[in-house]
Amino acid sequence: MTTIESSVADINRPAETIYNFLSDFNNFKSLMPPQVTNWKSDTDSCSFSITGMADIGMRIVEKTPHSHIKIGSDGKNPFGFTLESMITSVDAGNCKSQLVMKADINPFMGAMVNGPLKKFLDMLVEKMKEIPA
Repeated sequence: MTTIESSVADINRPAETIYNFLSDFNNFKSLMPPQVTNWKSDTDSCSFSITGMADIGMRIVEKTPHSHIKIGSDGKNPFGFTLESMITSVDAGNCKSQLVMKADINPFMGAMVNGPLKKFLDMLVEKMKEIPA
């Protein structure tokens, strides 16, 4: 199992706002880079393609209000994974967020994808700063 962690982002939004946004996959498209195409979503699941790579499917498997969302792969991906969003309230108007991916890939493949996946996770937490208040 390979673990990839994003940096921790300081977000000038309440934890509840970030949690509510991330709890609905229909909102996620606005966080995705241009390489993501064929986006399809409902509240609890999504699927998309990454140009030149793979088709990805995810679903929300666990939620703890205002602090944690666990997303799992849907079984049709090149490898199984979980993606956890940890949200920590700092005060009434600010929070911190970090993404942690655990992927079921061999060490050789892990060495190849670790950098690009970390960069992707870092980009996602940075885009969380743009979530509407």
